[in-house]
Amino acid sequence: MSENLTTHAIITGPTGAIGIALVNLLISKGFRVTVVVNPESKRVENLPKSELLSLIYCDLSDLKSISGFKCDTFYHLGWKGTFGSDRNDLKMQEENIQFSKDAVQLAHRLQCKTFIFAGSQAEYGRVNIPISPDTPTSPESEYGKAKLKTGFECSKLCNQFNIKFIWTRIFSVYGPYDGANTMVSSTITKLKNNIIPEFTKCEQQWDYLYSKDAASAFYLLAEKGRHDQIYCIGSGQVFPLRYYVETIQKVIGSATPLKIGAIPYSENQVMYLCADITTLTQDTGFVPQYSFKEGLFDLLQTQ
Repeated sequence: MSENLTTHAIITGPTGAIGIALVNLLISKGFRVTVVVNPESKRVENLPKSELLSLIYCDLSDLKSISGFKCDTFYHLGWKGTFGSDRNDLKMQEENIQFSKDAVQLAHRLQCKTFIFAGSQAEYGRVNIPISPDTPTSPESEYGKAKLKTGFECSKLCNQFNIKFIWTRIFSVYGPYDGANTMVSSTITKLKNNIIPEFTKCEQQWDYLYSKDAASAFYLLAEKGRHDQIYCIGSGQVFPLRYYVETIQKVIGSATPLKIGAIPYSENQVMYLCADITTLTQDTGFVPQYSFKEGLFDLLQTQ
């Protein structure tokens, strides 16, 4: 194991698609991992069973209660209100800002050397070209606005505490243990149950990254990421949404038809979303290992 790599990591929000993939990856490399789990989480059983894994049941609002051990890298993936109407719940989103600052304070108490913040492409708003770290931000949702403000606040605190701060902006990630209502998960479930899935015209140009690749990006950033640098986390490739839904249908081998065009576009529909991962690749050597189809095959093996 390289001396520069973390030997003990702590992760908030560990039960989502990226979180579980990251836990599995770090454990496979022999790292000790401590996860902070919501006491009400129904997905905690999806975490692997390992002597290297320790669980702390703690709400994000109570991170101040954690202490008593040392870590090297803090992955802050935890966030409340990531789906549906919660994304525009101003109070809920602003609470996340304080939770994230509490996470940096915790990182300081645990003597972490690196703090990695999981931001979002929502910080950019609608953009019709590949999005790079230098693309101007113009968030439209309260979720995007809160993520953007959190990044700045966490950066200030990390500089104060002499902790390396890495700001990631995550695009569309799919994989095992993802939310049931995401496009990929819901389409798989419906086709497996012979339910006709309904879509918009599927003209959106989209960038999907498999969760294992996302975990690899986070792992490499802990080793090679630069302080105060923003990194876009995506595949760097864009395809029409129709390609993705038809690929899901083919991989599953379903004869259930797809009802494309049944749902109108939303008023603020994002029609183009692609990550420019040049900086990520240059700094860490990251290259996605899974095509969308390969990721689907791997995902289906876990179900």
